[in-house]
Amino acid sequence: MDQQSFPFTLTDAEWRARLTPEQYHIMREHGTERAGSCALLHEKRAGAFTCAACGQKLFESKLKFESGTGWPSFNDPVPGSVETTSDRSWGMVRTEVHCANCGSHLGHVFEDGPPPTGLRYCINGVALNFEAT
Repeated sequence: MDQQSFPFTLTDAEWRARLTPEQYHIMREHGTERAGSCALLHEKRAGAFTCAACGQKLFESKLKFESGTGWPSFNDPVPGSVETTSDRSWGMVRTEVHCANCGSHLGHVFEDGPPPTGLRYCINGVALNFEAT
């Protein structure tokens, strides 16, 4: 994880106790879940998607769309809820998305989404919880 300071912080032992092994790998070690493996990929109810690590509201369900990639995709996050950094892993340059509250890795953002933003926030489903409204 980055050494940046975030409003919500825990020790490594506390993160391991709070998250499942898969969530820990994805959210704290910058992993990626297998495409199509998360039930939230098909979530269509009204509500909000929150950070599985700290509970911060990240995405509104009305901005979720089917991208065909195998991961939940969104046009835009809740303002101020995520931050981005440059990710140079895997021999390419991508824009990583992480929770602005706890710093947990969520996924990546790409410039191939639908209008109006043209963005596709491609998010690991296990990094999210869903709260129906």
